Amino acid sequence: MAKRFRVILECNELGGYTVTVPALPGCVTQGATREEALERAREAILCHVEGLAADGLPIPEGEPEEAVVEVSV
Repeated sequence: MAKRFRVILECNELGGYTVTVPALPGCVTQGATREEALERAREAILCHVEGLAADGLPIPEGEPEEAVVEVSV
């Protein structure tokens, strides 16, 4: 069964990318290029989901709600 997870890519201070998975708290990885970061994200998600299943915990179904907040600085 295939599941889709939204990931957030952010440029990091080393010139690469940090990837977080909002639906899986603590699932974070990085890569030197966008492609490498996304491949590592696939691996991290699979590992995270397998860990949840091994512990008898549910795999999150929905994506978290997203909003944009504007502030004056």
